[in-house]
Amino acid sequence: MGLLDSVLGQVLGGAQPQQPQGGGLGGLGELGGLAGALGGLLANNGEVGGLGGLVSKFEQAGMGDVIGSWIGKGENQPVTDDQLQNALGSDVVSGLAQKLGINAATLLPMLATLLPMLIDRLTPRGQAPAEGLGDQDELLSSLSSLLHKG
Repeated sequence: MGLLDSVLGQVLGGAQPQQPQGGGLGGLGELGGLAGALGGLLANNGEVGGLGGLVSKFEQAGMGDVIGSWIGKGENQPVTDDQLQNALGSDVVSGLAQKLGINAATLLPMLATLLPMLIDRLTPRGQAPAEGLGDQDELLSSLSSLLHKG
């Protein structure tokens, strides 16, 4: 997941999570766990059925315009932790948090910051690809192309 780590580092402006003495933030020292979690959300073979599944979840929560702004051209609408929890559902959020070894209160602000930026960068034409973003391997390949474009 080193490539997704690089994209996340770019999205975060090179910021790396601080590691407290004694072991780090649930193994997120190099963003590897978070990269896997985001890949699991966005990949076609992920927990929610890829970008299309994520769009459906947001639409069902009455927030289709929010995720639509991330995909479309123009400003990305912000999402709050509570809105994200509502859209993704407690099962998805708690499953991701458990995989990362953190609690939902730590995970949700990270997702609320990263998801809009990543989805925006992965949909540069302003629309979701009909075939989705691909499985996790294909998603990493797409991210590689993004990195090489600068």
